[in-house]
Amino acid sequence: MTDARLEAGTPAPSFTLTDQDGAAVSLSDFAGQNVIVYFYPAAMTPGCTTEACDFRDNLNSLKSAGYQVIGISKDAPAKNKQFQEQDGLNFPLLSDEDLAVHRAYGAYGEKKLYGKTVEGVIRSTFVVDPDGTVRLPLYNVKATGHVASLRKKLGIDS
Repeated sequence: MTDARLEAGTPAPSFTLTDQDGAAVSLSDFAGQNVIVYFYPAAMTPGCTTEACDFRDNLNSLKSAGYQVIGISKDAPAKNKQFQEQDGLNFPLLSDEDLAVHRAYGAYGEKKLYGKTVEGVIRSTFVVDPDGTVRLPLYNVKATGHVASLRKKLGIDS
């Protein structure tokens, strides 16, 4: 597993992680579908809540355009369950406590936080095509307005 960034056209690293209900979810479960996989630093923090609620509020239109959404964090399944219930989130929240999947996607590593270089989760989103290739890798995304920007890049009208 490397911390190298993924590029468009490369195969999306496969994974099987535990969701907020304790069930195993694999990227391969979504074979043949467009999937938006997004990595968020921590459940129930202001930025992550903003981003998750934005995906929640746009889920029906994303789904009708043919996209599934999966959120991944280093939080334990119980914390993701609490996050899901607190904010009425309507998509799987997967737990990657050892950061292996974060690293495979380049969503963990050095980043700037308040002007300092620190190591941590890099807020990132990946659009994976039905054949399992990365169509759109987005790193260091902003929590606010991200889904609107993503919809524009994907050509999904409001």
